[in-house]
Amino acid sequence: MRLTVGGNEVFIASGGRDFDPALPAIVFLHGAGLDHSVWALLARSFAHRGSSVLAPDLPGHGRSAGPALPSIAALADWTASLIEAAGVGAARLVGHSMGSLVALETAARHPDKVAALGLICTAAPMRVADDLLAAAKANDHAAIDMIVRWGYGARAALGGCEIPGLWMAGGGERLLERAAPGVLFADLVACNDYRDALAAAAKVKGPARVILGSRDLMTPVKNGKAVADAMASCRLIVLDGAGHMLMSERPDEVLAALTRENED
Repeated sequence: MRLTVGGNEVFIASGGRDFDPALPAIVFLHGAGLDHSVWALLARSFAHRGSSVLAPDLPGHGRSAGPALPSIAALADWTASLIEAAGVGAARLVGHSMGSLVALETAARHPDKVAALGLICTAAPMRVADDLLAAAKANDHAAIDMIVRWGYGARAALGGCEIPGLWMAGGGERLLERAAPGVLFADLVACNDYRDALAAAAKVKGPARVILGSRDLMTPVKNGKAVADAMASCRLIVLDGAGHMLMSERPDEVLAALTRENED
């Protein structure tokens, strides 16, 4: 599926079903240097359970045109425009890492566009190590090596993929390698410079879920818990032993956390 947002063509995966704006909509927002493919299992699950799915490649990522946007605020405004372009009144937003900040800021800036939030591996602040920023700025493969080394839990390093025949760390490395020069750096700068997560969280009145990995070295649990605590109606789920790449490390548990009925 393709839409035009902000004058540029956007590629959007819809989970194997045609997008129907009459159904409850869910928008999946990927993390730094990644693309829509990280949502493959979740997008398909929701699309075949009565939701209409929008899993876009953010601007400059994957098959979407235009430059990578320079800030979380710009990405939030873009997300609101995407929802409008899709003909949806309001959507549930699910974001991973950088995407979680985008979802949070969208809810704060455009509350009429957001029905609920799912924030995976979020943090306030989401600081990026100086060495990682420097390597990404130079388009040095060392930046990818650092993300892969820090991004996966111990089980992933030993294999442990729940999908037979796939290699989590190797797949993550190949995906990051596909990003255009400068895209990863732009994303990391946007995360590092964003200082409004707690203020944005305080503005969120609708239901939210924060899903964290207990062994996440990139967005530590304490920083994610701060976001959860700042929201009026939020359920916090911590997956024991998991790292930062939860959609590949623990896909079934993430799906359960997003779909489980509860008091929120």
